[in-house]
Amino acid sequence: MKYLRLLGPLDWDSFPERAGHTFWPDATPLPLSALAAAYLIKLDQHLRHMPDLRRYLAEHPALMWVLGFPLTPSRRFSWGFDVEASLPSHRHLSRLLRTVPNIVFQFLLDGTVQQIRAELCTEVDDFGLAISLDTKHILAWVRENNPKDYVQDRYDKKQQPTGDPDCRLGCKRRRNQRASSKEPPPTPLDNPVPANTISVGEYYWGYGSGIVATKVPDWGEFVLAELTLPFDQPDVAYFHPLMADAERRLGFRPKYGAFDAAFDAFYVYEYFYRDGEPIEAAFAAVPLSKRGGGLRQFDAQGLPLCQAGLAMPLRHTYICRTTLFEHQRGRYVCPLRFPEVTASVCPVAHKRWAKGGCTTTLATSIGARIRYQLDRESEAYKQVYKQRTASERLNSQAVVLGIERPKLRNRASIANHNTLIYVLVNLHALQRIRQRKAARSARVHKHSD
Repeated sequence: MKYLRLLGPLDWDSFPERAGHTFWPDATPLPLSALAAAYLIKLDQHLRHMPDLRRYLAEHPALMWVLGFPLTPSRRFSWGFDVEASLPSHRHLSRLLRTVPNIVFQFLLDGTVQQIRAELCTEVDDFGLAISLDTKHILAWVRENNPKDYVQDRYDKKQQPTGDPDCRLGCKRRRNQRASSKEPPPTPLDNPVPANTISVGEYYWGYGSGIVATKVPDWGEFVLAELTLPFDQPDVAYFHPLMADAERRLGFRPKYGAFDAAFDAFYVYEYFYRDGEPIEAAFAAVPLSKRGGGLRQFDAQGLPLCQAGLAMPLRHTYICRTTLFEHQRGRYVCPLRFPEVTASVCPVAHKRWAKGGCTTTLATSIGARIRYQLDRESEAYKQVYKQRTASERLNSQAVVLGIERPKLRNRASIANHNTLIYVLVNLHALQRIRQRKAARSARVHKHSD
């Protein structure tokens, strides 16, 4: 009954099952809905391996019946079927997990978002208007990630670990900043920064999991979308696929987003911008990274200003194909040299005046301008940026459920494993919402009596 109440709200009747063909004429194929429900129980019970799940199901025959496992009738048992004969082997359970397309389990995540929205529609009217996006590292189950195991060329990305053919080498954290200390160490003459005071990063073989979350005050945080990629992919690679899934489930485009500095890219700002509206009406709260120099000013037409405060005209555009996303860039040049020479000297004596004057290259998207013009000291920005804690808390729940070190050895299994983790997180959140509303209703009836 516990799991009937937890898993029952999902639309299992519409679950996308596979074709009904079998390898043996008399064999009944295991429904994928039964596999998904059984794996959700595995996660909820913190069972690390498939043999543990099979043993747990054998010890609870009623679960096999309620989950929809094909049962082998037998009069030798009071419950009417042979548990061992009805249960597939743990190898078959593992095989199904790595062969089932991830879209099958994404169907369950669709259902949890719909159920949560339906429960909160009478409580809030801004569900999903503000979102946050964050990523979580996942360590592959390979000896290269074990510091106690000697591995030659542990961090050579060309030496693929034999334990997992799909994992990739990536960096969890990289900050070229001096380690904190009360007294700065003496600087040697041959090396300006001592090596022991620099954090060069934490490297692992594995994957990354990205989620889009939304926070509803007084009700909790909820997962709107999730995606698993190899660990060598940058954080911005998650943005477009995750936002497309979140927008599909919500039925509209969120107005506000909270991200860390890794998402300081023009297309993130462009996604949230509403044409014809002020920047404050819808924006992405992202810290400005230090790359590309300091702040840049623009005129009313959106042209960048040079150091002398003059609008730099656009000389030409081109398509940049060397970055993660193909986009158009513009080359802006000195206004005193193009389209005509109008001055003999630069007002600020720019160092490139003798070589044709100052130039700059920017994406022609309006997001490139919003990146600099966004007021990061405003109260609206600070309120939206607080949304980041939603994805961080959800990732903390996922860590408890075993997302960080899964006992799996391929990308397909890990992707399905991650999707089901966030399905379970949403199911627990849905259960808390319903329990709270039921308790409130009971109190109202009690007072009315």
